[in-house]
Amino acid sequence: MTSAADSPRRLRRPSWAGRNYTLLTAAAIATNLGSQGALIASAFAVLDTGGDGGDVGLVAAARTLPLVLFLLIGGAVADRLPRHRVMVAANTLNCLSQAAFATLVIAGEPQLWQMMMLSALGGTGHAFFNPAAEGMLMSSVSGPQASRAFAMFRMAMHGAGLGGAALGGAMVAAIGPGWVLAVDAVAFAVAGSLRSFLDVSHIPAREPGGGLLSDLRDGWREFSGRPWLWTIVAQFSVVVAVVGAAEAVYGPLVARDSLGGAGPWGLALGAFGLGTVGGALLMTRWKPRRLLLAGTLCVFPLAAPSAALAVPLPLGWLCAVMLVSGLSIEVFGVSWMTALHQEIPEDKLSRVSAYDWFGSIAMVPLATALAGPAEVAFGRTASLWGCAVLVVVVTAAVLCVPDVRHLTRRTKAVAQGAPMPDRVPGSADAEGAVGRLG
Repeated sequence: MTSAADSPRRLRRPSWAGRNYTLLTAAAIATNLGSQGALIASAFAVLDTGGDGGDVGLVAAARTLPLVLFLLIGGAVADRLPRHRVMVAANTLNCLSQAAFATLVIAGEPQLWQMMMLSALGGTGHAFFNPAAEGMLMSSVSGPQASRAFAMFRMAMHGAGLGGAALGGAMVAAIGPGWVLAVDAVAFAVAGSLRSFLDVSHIPAREPGGGLLSDLRDGWREFSGRPWLWTIVAQFSVVVAVVGAAEAVYGPLVARDSLGGAGPWGLALGAFGLGTVGGALLMTRWKPRRLLLAGTLCVFPLAAPSAALAVPLPLGWLCAVMLVSGLSIEVFGVSWMTALHQEIPEDKLSRVSAYDWFGSIAMVPLATALAGPAEVAFGRTASLWGCAVLVVVVTAAVLCVPDVRHLTRRTKAVAQGAPMPDRVPGSADAEGAVGRLG
């Protein structure tokens, strides 16, 4: 029988799950419930107005282009201003832009330029939000349980994305894409409210610097001085671009022509989300010693969804492929966050994260904009096979970098703040460097 004295102890949060961590996790759940369905809704909003694959690609590119243009500035701003204020302001912009998008779609036939403009406003909000959010999350945990904390956060986030994708696909099919976009606007409002309560008093005050350009140069030095960091970001500039084109442009088209529409495509994306939840759960227990080697090996299965769409496989097999690829890429995601957390100084986290985000998505607008013309020139099947081959080639190339193979999880003593020698055998430092969505 449980006594009253035992009850609070059982309900107590883990030591690494502090107030900020809990608020950040709750807010991420809210936004992922809305945003995954909104991605499906925006594509089918374009198709419902008579648009084709090229139009879907233009709207996706409009969302990503300002994200690329403003990311570096967003990272510098997030290391200068309180990160939670940057996050709340960005969520407000996302809420307003999605609400306007939803209103246009519900009211009638939105014009392509209107959908592109509102998508661009949403991308601008994400440009300032992402570096601030990553820096805030990493500063909210410390010690040897950081990897488990990141895995639990990502498991909650992807679990919400799983539900959002499945529910969003069903809602698009049942009541139309406009209402799904409206739900996303509400989710941003809820998340912004939660993030307004974050406490930044534990973060040391930033010393006055030489201005925005000086901050960007400092971030570049931190980024370019680590071969494992910039090579993996270069790898993901290709991987994210081709996978983004496959999922944002070709996926909805294959679903419309061969799978039965938005509902089945939502199930396939939901299977990927379920895989990421499983991968995050795995990473709460598994702590690979060579962080980036294990993570990079698990990027190879990300080529499989493009290949499955190229065939195309029946829905059941496609869902299985998406499940496995989601599980695999999550191993990389947690390993990447752990590597950044242990290697990058706290006061430069947002700037380095901005270079990471910038490099990883820099080619997405071009890839999504060219997806339609590529389909016309080479055919949808050949274009999808090309996406799969590119993922395999660039991932194999990254394994040639010694730092990627040898960067090692730090010991408990180091993780808790014990002094480090200048060069640690088995870490990226030993290879001549000072030592990564998702």
